Amino acid sequence: MYRARPVAALPLAFAGLALVAACGTNPYAASGAGQQLTLGAQQQPASAVPAGSPAGRARLITSTVDGLGEVLADGEGHTLYQYAKDSAEPSKATCAGPCAVTWPPLVSDAPALVAGVDGGLVGQVTRPDGTKQVTVGGRPVYRYAKDTGPGVALGRNVSADWTAVTPAGKQAAAGPATVGTADVDGLGPVLTDSAGRTLYLFTKDGKGSGKSTCDGACAQKWPPLPADGRITVAGGIDAGLVGRVRRPDGTSQVTVGGWPVYTYAQDTAPGEASGHGAGGTWFAVEPNGCKANPAARPEVRQAVATAPTPGGY
Repeated sequence: MYRARPVAALPLAFAGLALVAACGTNPYAASGAGQQLTLGAQQQPASAVPAGSPAGRARLITSTVDGLGEVLADGEGHTLYQYAKDSAEPSKATCAGPCAVTWPPLVSDAPALVAGVDGGLVGQVTRPDGTKQVTVGGRPVYRYAKDTGPGVALGRNVSADWTAVTPAGKQAAAGPATVGTADVDGLGPVLTDSAGRTLYLFTKDGKGSGKSTCDGACAQKWPPLPADGRITVAGGIDAGLVGRVRRPDGTSQVTVGGWPVYTYAQDTAPGEASGHGAGGTWFAVEPNGCKANPAARPEVRQAVATAPTPGGY
């Protein structure tokens, strides 16, 4: 059973790499020892939107993205974005053709259904191809084709022209990343992000190497935990273990114990750790900054994680 232990968070204003706990000696193994983060607002399930929605009618919900906070998402939880070259007064969509393949517009045959969003901000605009695109605060909204699931916002790193959208229709600014802990059946205490998703290390990065080697297709499957803003560390985790590293694309990534850390796109809920052991190179991270026991297996696993993955990820 997945268990999170709520605690007050500690803001981290520096990048530390002091490795104070030896690997193989997880200080959280004893029951009742250690603390965990309080999980933030969870993504609202699609069921929060009225059932029986007609086909072709879009839905808007809210989702939590680590490093950004609460953002708008479509009915499946995919992060929504605005394009700087569009306009709000009057509403106008300029992303078409190849652009719309990379950034699919959120289209709707009727006014969108909303949950957790002010319906007065939501409207529609006619696109060049005649379809109706959802607008928020007058601006058309889009998904990013390479975002792999709920809570993922890889599109924020593509260009300054593209930004995630808050429920108030504003640009989502980078906020604090969160490192917490949770118990995962079969693994014990592991590190998590603000949404309770398990964090992983990639052995090919190299401990203390100061670099992340997972980018491109790898980063789509294993989204890096961003560190473009502050890093918040849950009580009970030594802040000296937590730092940041500059990625090849110029963004920053959280490190723990000298390891850049990632989530796994196929983990869909708190308490899942289906990426542990994938390819023999990906492992959940213990609160002491070490990889969890490679021989251990979480009770909830997806079949894809049991077989080696081409390219090591």
